[in-house]
Amino acid sequence: MSKLIYILNGPNLNLLGKREPEIYGSATLADVETSCAVLATEIGLRTRFLQSNAEHQLVDWIHEAREDASGIIINPAAFTHTSVAVLDALKMFDGPVIEVHISNVHQRESFRDHSYVSHRSDGVIVGLGIHGYELALRHMAKVA
Repeated sequence: MSKLIYILNGPNLNLLGKREPEIYGSATLADVETSCAVLATEIGLRTRFLQSNAEHQLVDWIHEAREDASGIIINPAAFTHTSVAVLDALKMFDGPVIEVHISNVHQRESFRDHSYVSHRSDGVIVGLGIHGYELALRHMAKVA
């Protein structure tokens, strides 16, 4: 049976493709989900792709992943810089965690330089657009 990888997406990513396309590109979150599902099948993984604008929902899914998943790929979006709750939940997850950001957060506002999530992440992919999700999945195939 193939390993399950949770791919979690935080606030405003539901507007991917519409919100600031000069920063995030024109692909939608549905496009990202489709490309991840196709790649996961090719490399022997399964994915559960989720998005929420609510911090508590992401925490609940991370708790759920403790029972079901071999790894977590997370784009916490704005919660990257604010959420100790997401960090604490990730600390309770035993598998690999990869943090993904579509934009290069270090070229943006200075408050984006700090990531709570990075304190638990095994790797961070920043600024490679939606391709970062595929790179994270390929890595999960090796480590999860």
